[in-house]
Amino acid sequence: DYPLSAVIMSEYANKRTRGAFIAAVFAMQGMGILFAGVISLIFSGIFLHVYNAPAFNRNHVLSAQPQGDYLWRIVLMFGAVPAALTYYWRMKMPETARYTALVEGNQKKAAVDMAKVLDTDLTVATSAYPVPVSPEASTYGLFSKEFVQKHGLHLLGTTSTWFLLDIAFYTINLAQKDIYPATGIVRKAAAMDAIEEVFRISKAMFLVALFATVPGYWFTVFLIDRIGRFIIQLGGFLLMSICMAILGARYDSLRGKKCDPKKDPLHEYCDGNHAWFMILYGLTLFFANFGPNSTTFIVPAELFPARLRSTCHGISAAAGKAGAIVGAFGVQYYTQKGDKQIKQSIITLAVVNFLGFLCSFMVPETNGLSLEELSGEDKEIAAVTNGIATNGKHEHEDSQMV
Repeated sequence: DYPLSAVIMSEYANKRTRGAFIAAVFAMQGMGILFAGVISLIFSGIFLHVYNAPAFNRNHVLSAQPQGDYLWRIVLMFGAVPAALTYYWRMKMPETARYTALVEGNQKKAAVDMAKVLDTDLTVATSAYPVPVSPEASTYGLFSKEFVQKHGLHLLGTTSTWFLLDIAFYTINLAQKDIYPATGIVRKAAAMDAIEEVFRISKAMFLVALFATVPGYWFTVFLIDRIGRFIIQLGGFLLMSICMAILGARYDSLRGKKCDPKKDPLHEYCDGNHAWFMILYGLTLFFANFGPNSTTFIVPAELFPARLRSTCHGISAAAGKAGAIVGAFGVQYYTQKGDKQIKQSIITLAVVNFLGFLCSFMVPETNGLSLEELSGEDKEIAAVTNGIATNGKHEHEDSQMV
C-alpha cells in the first residue's frame, strides 16, 4: 500500500498543499502505532490482572504464564481489522483522474471520477486538438535510455536515501526492547513475569511514540509546504546522524554500569545518565519522522511521470525494505555480540545517516511545482498538442486551396 496511498493522494492534491496531504496520509502510520500501543496495553493489562505470577528471578517456571501465548495472538489479530477496512475502501475508490486522463486518455471518465470524489459537477471542455492517449514523446519506458536521462538520477536518489534511512530506522525501532531496560524506564527482564514485561514495554513504546515519534510526523505535515522537502530531509538525516554519533561515543557513560542486584534488584544498569540517553534516542526518532522517513515517502510520488509514478515509488519503497532487512538481520545480529559491538553499530548507523544526507543531493526540491512540471509531462503534452495544431492548420489551408 506504500506506493498506492502516496500516489493516489499525490494525484488528487493541488501543488500548493500536496506535501501536507501526502504527509498526513503517512502520519496515519503514527496514529496506527499509537492505536497498536493502546490495544497491547489494554489486553496485557487485563491479562496481568487476571493471571498474576511471580517474577522470573523468583520462579523461572511460573513466571512464564501459558496465557501469554494467547495474549500476543490476540494483539496480532487486531491488525486484520484496518487491513480489511483498507481493502474495502480501496475497492470503492475510483482510479485517479490524472492516470485516467494522461495515461488512458479518457478525459470524460476522469471528470466523472473527480466529480464523485469532490461531490460536485464537472464539465469537460472539448478541444479542437485533443491530446492522443500515448503520444510518441511520452512512450519511453522504465528501462529506456530516455528515462535514464530524464529520471535516472532521481530514481537513484529516492532509492538510495530510502535504503540508507531504513537501515538506521528499523534498527533503532527493533532495539527498543533492549534500549528501555538499559535506560531504566523498564525493569530488567528477570524482575518481571512474562505478561508484565509485555505490559511495561508496551507502555514505554506508547509513551515514546506519543512524545517523539508521532510529533515528528505532524511537524512534517504543518511545515513541509513552507520550508520544502529538501530542507526537511537534509536536516533530518544530519540531526539523526549527530544524535546517534553522540549516543555511540558516550554509550557507556549514558547507559551506566551493571547494577548490584542486592542494592537495586529491579534495574539492569545504574549510575548512568539515563535522561540524556532517552532524550537523544527520542530526538533521533523525532527527526527521523520530521525528516527522511516522511520525505522519502512523499518525493517519489511527485517526481515521475503518471504512467511510471507508482512503479518508481514501489521500487524506492522496495529499496527501503532491503535496508530494513540489513538493519534487522545484519546490524541486530552484530549487536548481540557485546557492548563494544553495540557502540560500533550505533556509530556506524550515524555514518549511514550521513551518507543519506549526501545522497539527498540527488533528489530535487518538488515544493510548489505541479506533477506535470516535475515529470516533464507538461512539455511533452504541449509539444504534441502544438504539433497536432500545426498539422491541423496546414490541412485546413490545403483544403481551402483545393
